[in-house]
Amino acid sequence: MKELFDHVSAACSRRVTRAYSSSFSLGIYFLDKNLRAPIYAIYGFVRLADEITDSFHAFDKRELLADFRRDTFKAIVAGISLNPVLNSFQKAVNRYQIDHELIETFLGSMEMDLTRTSHDSLSLSKYIYGSAEAVGLMCLRVFCDGDEGLFRLLKEPAMRLGAAFQKVNFLRDLHADYHNLHRTYFPNLQIGNFSDKKKVEIEAEIKADFRAALDGIKRLPAGARFGVYVAYVYYRALLRRIEATSGEMLLRQRLRVPGHHKFALLLRSYFRYNLGGL
Repeated sequence: MKELFDHVSAACSRRVTRAYSSSFSLGIYFLDKNLRAPIYAIYGFVRLADEITDSFHAFDKRELLADFRRDTFKAIVAGISLNPVLNSFQKAVNRYQIDHELIETFLGSMEMDLTRTSHDSLSLSKYIYGSAEAVGLMCLRVFCDGDEGLFRLLKEPAMRLGAAFQKVNFLRDLHADYHNLHRTYFPNLQIGNFSDKKKVEIEAEIKADFRAALDGIKRLPAGARFGVYVAYVYYRALLRRIEATSGEMLLRQRLRVPGHHKFALLLRSYFRYNLGGL
């Protein structure tokens, strides 16, 4: 029965998510139960595409990504894929009517990672829209579950939250992106002389994105609100650690939020949320 294969596929996407991102997994855990599988499916899909561009150096990445794109849309049209992650993704796309343009745009940003090693303001805006904002909109389709008016209302905050997450990741991964993947994302960023002034400018931009996003989080349906808020709190904490670290140190190490700190953040978030302090 296909129901069994769909169950196995959902479990596979969940395992991929948990293996690659403890922070997003924590947020997904606090979504309503019926929302978890489609969000795991979206993240599993995104993670596989990202791995092609970032990790599979011994293989033909262009060919792999082209195959992945073809297999993705073939799965969506057919309603099935023997790739369990794509099978669970197509189910979410078809169930929640996720715009195919968002998927195309996301894959376009992944293709940019194969050809660009630096960005100007225009290309960075395009990249962030595809790699992060479009993913946020895919998730918003799930959260709104057909409520088009709510989707339009929350579209801009969802995009700002995705952009904030992505820019935090850029700062956190500055060392690895430059030294391992030979990429820089922020325009006019001189890795050899990454000034604290430039770092502060980027941080201010991210904080503005977070402020705009929080208003949207407050308006999410109840079943999605706390889970998204948990992810928001984690990334705000990561940004604070980045703010407390010099640009020179960011070029030497990858920052993270320790496990015990995550637990403390979760407790504070729970009490703040339940006391109406969101």
